[in-house]
Amino acid sequence: MIKIYHNNRCSKSRCGLDILEKSGKDFEIIKYLDDVPSAKELKDIINLLKIKPIDLVRKNESIWKEKFKGKTLSEKELIEIMVANPKLIERPIVINGNKAIIGRPPELILEII
Repeated sequence: MIKIYHNNRCSKSRCGLDILEKSGKDFEIIKYLDDVPSAKELKDIINLLKIKPIDLVRKNESIWKEKFKGKTLSEKELIEIMVANPKLIERPIVINGNKAIIGRPPELILEII
């Protein structure tokens, strides 16, 4: 089943959700700010995305700039920071089986559904 890690306050995430709704396919919405992924889940998502943890961090968020920018952090530390501060997780993330994509721009979602 297709999953979307969604934040309703984000316009790109809402566009991604709209693309999934129009596709007619079944999917699950995970409101990751409320249902925060565990460190293991986040690591699995990062592996599916084939990126490094730093590439999933929203670096323009004030919490990143104030607390973490410029620091040397391990991949494990970055994952722990995102679990503790889910607002820092890039969005939307769509997973379909063993494929995943960050929907920026949202049209990229069409490639895996």
